[in-house]
Amino acid sequence: MPKVHELRAERAKINDQIQALATAEKESGTLSVEQMSDFSELSAKFNDLTASIERLETAERMAAQAATPVDSHVRKTNTVPATPRVPEAQGAGMARMVLALAAAQGNSQLAAQIAMDRGYGDGVAASLNTLTPGAGGVLVPENLATEVIELLRPKSVVRKLGARPMPLNNGNLSIPRLKGGAVVGYIGADSDIPTSQQEFGDLKLSAKKLVGLVPISNDLIATSSANPNVDQLVVDDLTAAMGTREDKAFIRDNGTSDTPKGLRYWAPTQNVYAAAQPKPTVEQVSIELNKLVLVLESADANMTAVGWVMAPRTKRFLQALRDGNGNKVYPELDQGFLMGYPVGSTTQIPTNLAVGQDSNGSEIYLADFGDCFIGEDKRLVIDFSKEATYTDGEGKTVSAFQRDQTLIRVIAKHDFGPRHVESVAVLIDVQWGA
Repeated sequence: MPKVHELRAERAKINDQIQALATAEKESGTLSVEQMSDFSELSAKFNDLTASIERLETAERMAAQAATPVDSHVRKTNTVPATPRVPEAQGAGMARMVLALAAAQGNSQLAAQIAMDRGYGDGVAASLNTLTPGAGGVLVPENLATEVIELLRPKSVVRKLGARPMPLNNGNLSIPRLKGGAVVGYIGADSDIPTSQQEFGDLKLSAKKLVGLVPISNDLIATSSANPNVDQLVVDDLTAAMGTREDKAFIRDNGTSDTPKGLRYWAPTQNVYAAAQPKPTVEQVSIELNKLVLVLESADANMTAVGWVMAPRTKRFLQALRDGNGNKVYPELDQGFLMGYPVGSTTQIPTNLAVGQDSNGSEIYLADFGDCFIGEDKRLVIDFSKEATYTDGEGKTVSAFQRDQTLIRVIAKHDFGPRHVESVAVLIDVQWGA
């Protein structure tokens, strides 16, 4: 009897032939009689193989559920000292759950058995046994998903600088904000107390779906055990993919096409300034940077977690800036601070924005991140495929099947916004260091 992976391989080849015929029809507008016959024959084979695969997978699940665990209560008579326990990688529970589910192709019951066989721990196996199927995969238990979300903090500039996470209840969150202050003044002995009225508004956040694709080698899935190096690799890949895309959204996405609105588009028009010179003097740089600080101070921002965000090119320019005596103008940048406030640099701020006839512009942000909120669902949904395709960093289409990989899809839901938009200032058209 053929094995499941052999049937999947055969089905993938048939799918390639079907897609080729579909492409031919798109290009010519029709198919020949022979091509139509081939299409019908291939479709029937594809459906037959799918049915066979489903039957074999069902048999595997039943075998796993009926398996009797090996008795682990036999007294050990050897006196070999126990191997020292290797510290677990942070987020190891989530990594092991992903590896077990990937090995079982999303079957939680089979994954629980795999977790027990590989020594992933009772906690992981118990979590797998209680997974909730979702529309787009399986819903990760909150205790494991929270580990991964917390690991995003050092990898996301916006989170690292102090943006506050808040739970999204039923996908929505409203945070009251004071728009106008109360009227306060002195009065005489026989005068009426002036009417005081505060104006309130709401920061309304609603869940936006972030989808990340992470390929993992099937060799790694097949041979992995409770190894902290493997766990760390899986968690790093998951969080790096999510953290990078988060930063782009929270900094520069414009809020359309189901994306969050980032700092660039939350900032009011009067808080956005264009850099004066493509190659500024030391004095001009100081004026531009102080302008952003003054904007926040003039708006009476709380200034509880103020931070800079800029492209690596801009940061390196400021680090290398020297005065007339050859001294560094901003030596504190070597410790990650600028004018007393922490600096985050990220490649998610472009350096190829249009400035007049040039295309080397960038941006510098200054915001009170203590006044910025990330509304997030504390759950993740994951799904798996050995046959899907994805686009790599070079824009090339990659087949997970041909690369012998399993493609993991991670879905998170969140939104972002400042409670007071006056707490965000932006310097645009920055050509420094270009």
